[in-house]
Amino acid sequence: MKDSSLGDQKQLLLIDDDPNLILLVKDYLEFRGYKVTTAGNGREALEVLDKETPDMIICDVMMPEMDGYAFVKQVRENTKTNWIPILFLSAKGQSQDRVKGLNTGADVYMVKPFEPEELVAQVESSLKQASRLIQHQNKGANAAPTIQVPFDVELTPTELRVVQFVARGMANREIADELKVSQRTIESHVSNMLGKTGLHNRTELARWAIENQKA
Repeated sequence: MKDSSLGDQKQLLLIDDDPNLILLVKDYLEFRGYKVTTAGNGREALEVLDKETPDMIICDVMMPEMDGYAFVKQVRENTKTNWIPILFLSAKGQSQDRVKGLNTGADVYMVKPFEPEELVAQVESSLKQASRLIQHQNKGANAAPTIQVPFDVELTPTELRVVQFVARGMANREIADELKVSQRTIESHVSNMLGKTGLHNRTELARWAIENQKA
């Protein structure tokens, strides 16, 4: 179980129109030490954001009244909320769906059904990244890049394909299915790329790929 003092307890906003999923995910995240507020659609979630500011938002895509796309668009247009990391949950797992979700403003795109541990890992990774960016800004750094990679990094054709899928938010298991190889093979490719680039995790690898037009 995740140790979390009350003073350091992170607050999450969970948005989904499926009460069973809300119950399961909320219980799991709270067990891991997070404080979780819930909403049944984008409109309800905007009302929550008027009263409180979560550290991260986990949002379904297809919802009544206001779907995830419309909700995220409003969040990103508001200077009070545009910094909040957003994780999309969706039953739609095609590449074009992932691309649309990320282009809309989500930071991570996960496909249902998902493993709870993977969700927690994505949440923790996103929160750490947000914390690093805030610390970076507080130091008064201007346009200094937050990700530095040796200029002569060369990826193999297979690694390039893998990193493109990573940048779309796909899990190693999903990439393995797409490329018809074992999950261990994908894990090996990701590990090799982290070694080549000197980056620390998949989130940084995805950002590097996108910023350098490799994705």
